[in-house]
Amino acid sequence: MKKLICIFLLATLCLSLVSCGSSGSSDSEVFHIGILQLATHPALDAATQGFQDALKEKLGEDKVEFDLKNASGEQANCATIASGFVSDEVDLIMANATPSVNACASATDKIPILGTSVTEYGAALGIEDFSGASGRNISGTSDLAPLDQQVSMIMEIFPSAKTVGILYCSGEANSKYQVKVVSQLLSDKGISVKEYAFTDSNDIAAVTQSACDDSDVLYIPTDNTAAEFAETINNVALTAKTPIFTGEEGICKGCGVATLTIDYYDLGYQTGLMAYKVLVEKEDISKMQIEYAPEFTKKYNPELASVYGLNFGSDYIPVE
Repeated sequence: MKKLICIFLLATLCLSLVSCGSSGSSDSEVFHIGILQLATHPALDAATQGFQDALKEKLGEDKVEFDLKNASGEQANCATIASGFVSDEVDLIMANATPSVNACASATDKIPILGTSVTEYGAALGIEDFSGASGRNISGTSDLAPLDQQVSMIMEIFPSAKTVGILYCSGEANSKYQVKVVSQLLSDKGISVKEYAFTDSNDIAAVTQSACDDSDVLYIPTDNTAAEFAETINNVALTAKTPIFTGEEGICKGCGVATLTIDYYDLGYQTGLMAYKVLVEKEDISKMQIEYAPEFTKKYNPELASVYGLNFGSDYIPVE
């Protein structure tokens, strides 16, 4: 009898060891994910939701816990939240928007960080000759739409425009990258270009007014601060009767007539799939290439299009 009991216990121990040594996460493992979102905004909200939905579908709702923090547009809050995630020893951080990525990058070089709603990671992280992989604990998805196609759309929609003013926040590295590229593309086509940089909400109205006074059309790149204060920009531009082409749908909904944009929910979902690869499939995040949206959509703002007497064909769809 004792021999049978010993054999049973030995068999049970062997089964336990096999179970513990199996690849992937154990059935009882719950992943703790910190989400740092820069501010409340439709595009950022959609990206966060997509990220959460992807991981819930891949892992199961009971196998992942999200600690969602909103920085209310303040970089100081980003730093505080990022430090909190490090102290909590979360398994992974999703950083939504460039300032969020920068804060998390400063807070840890060990915890995996996946960014989303970031336009150009080389500019954001200060990496020259960026090849698509950071070589550190950071990767993610980019919301950059083809800038050459955006320039072509500006010229198509406003064929008589001779001057384009580019309005952006001076504190956003991603915006500076887009401004540089778009300025050159427009100049190459014989369009006069002038850049107008604001610092924050205190000077955005005044800078917008100057841009409207000197421009036939304004271009606003994918810019978090501009998105946050799109209503302020719109109030100035409407009075000046200066139409605006934007780099993404959220800004277009607030102050633009048209855009070439991505679906931010899909971008967040794509980021969630990357998180699964890091957490479960154990991919090396330092070697993971930045991923881009697979599709881009032409959209227009019906209300502002009517104000400026613009008609859009069936290849454009209304902003939501």
